[in-house]
Amino acid sequence: MGKLSVVGIGPGSRENMTIKADNSLKSCDVIIGYNVYVDLIREYYPDKEFLTTPMTQETKRCQMALDLAGQGKTVAMVCSGDSGIYGMASLIYELRGESTFPEVEVVPGLTAACSGGALLGAPLNHDFAVISLSDRLTAWEKIEKRLEYAAAADLTIVLYNPASRGRPDHLRRACDILLRHLPEDRLCGVAQNIDRDGENRRLMTLGELRTASADMFCTVFIGNETTKEIAGNMVTPRGYRDV
Repeated sequence: MGKLSVVGIGPGSRENMTIKADNSLKSCDVIIGYNVYVDLIREYYPDKEFLTTPMTQETKRCQMALDLAGQGKTVAMVCSGDSGIYGMASLIYELRGESTFPEVEVVPGLTAACSGGALLGAPLNHDFAVISLSDRLTAWEKIEKRLEYAAAADLTIVLYNPASRGRPDHLRRACDILLRHLPEDRLCGVAQNIDRDGENRRLMTLGELRTASADMFCTVFIGNETTKEIAGNMVTPRGYRDV
């Protein structure tokens, strides 16, 4: 009987892939995914069949995985980070509908909020919100509202998909919204190419973030009112010292 595992492979390095994810990929017949993500792991599983589709073909990719699993194959659909956080897990369930065949298992992975936070220090040690700035699937008006509420609640905020060639000004627009509630000197950080070639991190103020360069390989962190820089690290205290 076929099975489809929706596997979060983490940020890109094998060291940050979970044992369960690795075992799922070792035991499958076919690995399917967006070509960029498949290329990150291809060398570790040379005996597997690989199938890829480009960006914007998520439905085709997921249906292909379900069809192959329905034919009796053991299939792994790979997602960067976590498979259930901006990943393919929900679409797989939607396409399978109320059926229980083929069997589906969601295998979690390390999302960029965690791996990027570790690169910057400890910015997420208290309550936080994660918001994608991509308006391909979400109306910008809704993204604006989420930014407004997260800033008003003084949550640490993590921004996914901050900018791309098609929407180069989204990060600036987001900062303008945040600056309605937050001071210009609020500590922020950018983690880029996490666990991949060219990995780097930058700390800056919210005012500086407004004009900072960013791309789809960046994860942006906006601290809350207690977030501070300690020895070059971005740190949000939980308050343990005050107890």
